[in-house]
Amino acid sequence: MLIDRVKPLSAILAAAEKKSLHRSLGWFQLMLFGIGCVIGTGIFVLTAAGAQKAGPGLMLAFAIAGAICIVAALCYAEIAAMIPVSGSAYTYTYATMGEFLAWTVGWALILEYAVAASAVSVGWSGYFSGTILSEFFGVNLPPWLAAGPLALGGAPGGLINLPALVIALLVTWLLMIGTRESAVFNAILVAIKVTALTVFIFLTIPQAELANFNPFLPAGVFGGLGSGVGAVGAAATIFFAYVGFDAVSTAAEETKDPQRNVPIGLVGSLLFCTVFYILVAAGAIGTIGGQPIMGPGGVPFPAGSEQLALQCAMPQYAQMLVCSDEALAHVLREIGFSKVGNALGIAAFLALPSVILVLIFAQTRIFFVMSRDGLLPDVLSRVHPKWKTPHIVTAITGVVVAVGAAFFPVGQLADIANAGTLYAFMMVAIAVMLLRKSAPDAKRSFRTPALWFVGPATIAGCIFLFANLPFEAMLVLPVWGVIGLVVYFGYSRSRSHLGKGVVEVVDEIGGEETMVPIDPR
Repeated sequence: MLIDRVKPLSAILAAAEKKSLHRSLGWFQLMLFGIGCVIGTGIFVLTAAGAQKAGPGLMLAFAIAGAICIVAALCYAEIAAMIPVSGSAYTYTYATMGEFLAWTVGWALILEYAVAASAVSVGWSGYFSGTILSEFFGVNLPPWLAAGPLALGGAPGGLINLPALVIALLVTWLLMIGTRESAVFNAILVAIKVTALTVFIFLTIPQAELANFNPFLPAGVFGGLGSGVGAVGAAATIFFAYVGFDAVSTAAEETKDPQRNVPIGLVGSLLFCTVFYILVAAGAIGTIGGQPIMGPGGVPFPAGSEQLALQCAMPQYAQMLVCSDEALAHVLREIGFSKVGNALGIAAFLALPSVILVLIFAQTRIFFVMSRDGLLPDVLSRVHPKWKTPHIVTAITGVVVAVGAAFFPVGQLADIANAGTLYAFMMVAIAVMLLRKSAPDAKRSFRTPALWFVGPATIAGCIFLFANLPFEAMLVLPVWGVIGLVVYFGYSRSRSHLGKGVVEVVDEIGGEETMVPIDPR
């Protein structure tokens, strides 16, 4: 049977209980942590793509995506506090629904992290080319070197996004040799991001004009299933801007009074980010307009499409928000704040590589844990004798990320990454509800309030957003899943450690590993 291999929860919890974490965090620290994790990639990179899908309705799209993230965050909080070990949704599914479904979640997470890292690399490239090279050095890369074949806003005929390729490979090299961000360095980057966006809001909102918001929903609320347009279609794309909140839930074990402070930290940080995002969208659209470029039948051209790139190459469209590779810096230049716009471009240039690093690192951790479980070749969990890093899997991941960044546009990459993320979030909600039934007495430092509503709402919200992704992005997940099934039945199932009666649980909290071998009978 496909659900006959469930990793014993007792083994996982035994590993977690080996360490006692000091509870020192309050709700305010959790909120700051959440804000730092969430704000970044999406708002810097996807504002233009979102406006092309929904126009001023992008503001509604941020609210829709934020609401779904809040209910998903509450599910994550309970299970992360209960099972605080590496592996994320993959491990949670393994402990509740068995190896087969855990494999599908792990396989989806591989898609999520790798493609998301590619998307951020493309976003960084836009700020590097537009701000650093063009504004400061007066150098304009040839179109065929600055954009992939279908890059958003790039001139038709682009061949490869060279800056995106280079930054992905550079970050991969840093990870391979063991370079890590320090907490202080990361805090500085967070401060830079938040300060830059705050300045953007204060400069743009006073200059916003109501006429620029009319029509507010040029593509409607629902553009149609699989169309990827309208406010809901934009929400499915800019959902990418919220990914990262689950990092807050992992701090539940170190939080004072977690039942009170965790939901305040999670919901508070997501509400703050949602309002922040809406204000940024209002400032951008209200000042220079954010209407989409319409195609045949009054439907917006797909974000990242060749048709849109052709339109953006025309002089009458070139300065529009939806045609910019560095949307927020572009807005400030258009309203007379060129120096501030360049400073915002520098902020994105400095901050986004750290996001790429975290995403590639997370990708390698999923590979690493799946390899430790025997589901992937042992070579992927091999550690370099000098660098002490999983160099092989890091190199493989980095090459895949670099290739994706070199040839695909940011909007399409974000949609594909979201498909994997939404599946993983849905499975976490199911896992939380199943654990309430199968392990009602297990220690829970935080319990999701009104799980009878929050759990189903998370599942419904994830399905709802997935169904409103562009059809091509929706198709990627099942195709990727079929490839995963071939790998699982052709290789992984027969080599699974659990299938052989060996259970190994790796707990990497505090940078240490605890192995808990047991007899799964």
